[in-house]
Amino acid sequence: MVSSKKIKIIGLIIGFAFVSFLSYQTGVFVGQENVLRTPPAQISNSFSKDIGEKADFSVFWEAWRKLEINFLKKEKIDYQKMIYGAIKGMAASTEDPYTFFFTPEESKEFEEELAGNYQGVGMEVAIKNKKLTVVSPLEGAPAQKAGIKSGDTILEIDNNAVENLSLEEAIKAIRGLKDTEVTLLINRETWEHPQKIILKRAVIKIPTLKLEFKEQQGKDSIVYLKIYQFNKILDAEFREAAQKILNTPSQKIILDLRNNPGGFLEVAQHIGGWFLEKGKVITWQDSGEGKERKAYYAQGTAVFSRYPIVVLINQGSASGAEILAGALRDNRGVKLIGEKTFGKGSVQEQFFLQDNSSLKVTIAKWLTPNGESIDEKGLLPDIEVALTEKDWGDGKDPQLDKALEIISQM
Repeated sequence: MVSSKKIKIIGLIIGFAFVSFLSYQTGVFVGQENVLRTPPAQISNSFSKDIGEKADFSVFWEAWRKLEINFLKKEKIDYQKMIYGAIKGMAASTEDPYTFFFTPEESKEFEEELAGNYQGVGMEVAIKNKKLTVVSPLEGAPAQKAGIKSGDTILEIDNNAVENLSLEEAIKAIRGLKDTEVTLLINRETWEHPQKIILKRAVIKIPTLKLEFKEQQGKDSIVYLKIYQFNKILDAEFREAAQKILNTPSQKIILDLRNNPGGFLEVAQHIGGWFLEKGKVITWQDSGEGKERKAYYAQGTAVFSRYPIVVLINQGSASGAEILAGALRDNRGVKLIGEKTFGKGSVQEQFFLQDNSSLKVTIAKWLTPNGESIDEKGLLPDIEVALTEKDWGDGKDPQLDKALEIISQM
């Protein structure tokens, strides 16, 4: 028979063991939770103290570890894609349609587009009034040949609704290898019902500039200068065109910025320098409350600063096209002819990261020299002239006709 003393000793031993086991389990649980809140060894968790005070970044690593440990198909986990996906989500959380992340491959594609060529259907799109909207189809590209126009809204891409897609995701879905097809459900204000349009992708060579001389009976011809986009090669092409203009007696210019979606600010600034005296403001960069506005000035030769000029605009004129049109209007009183512009007046800067991925961030807004905001408002024409679908189908251009009429009287 076991004495009461021995029973007490055994009880104490069991109690001690239980407490030790409980402490161990608690330690394991706490340790696991701490691990979940700690970045994996291969990833640095360095961020500024200020950011740390604003947000609990440990929640991110906790979610990362939970997925890493518990996901069924671990072989499907791609850590680099997880990182890129997190950055994309971070950019999307700003709810700004022009702030987004490019993977290295997407960064390269974006650079190729700005250089003047890529594969796709040839149209610029943007988010306007929370709708995926065509800014402008490019000259001679599949989109233009299929009849897509500035202001059309895209409801579906290959039968998939676009309402939950970011701008970047929509662009990626529309683009693709040449000779492949994409089906777009397009809506237009003048249509009773949306229409499906099938486009065959191609290698897109983005046109830059077109120069023509419009003959006038008994008078010097009028220069017709159309700028399609402010890309990297425009400066060189414009210099060649300028030399041709200077070698003729023509001294009146129609500058056509219709369906020009913009491009590089610096290029628009350089082109403005041909038409404005050095030191004139091309645009103001407004970076928000508490920050001083930054002026971008004309710095060119101003050889066309005394040439009479009118500018053609429409709802496909955006960004750099709006900046140049506004600069000519505010500084020289140049008449804008056509339709209200798109209203894309925000400033984006592309930041390249260490692996050649990049982050495109809205950092400011553009203002005209007189301080008028372009963003979401656009520029109103001084002389409004519509270009109807019937005009387009019949090959007529009443906007250009009006520009020729006005410039002839100057």
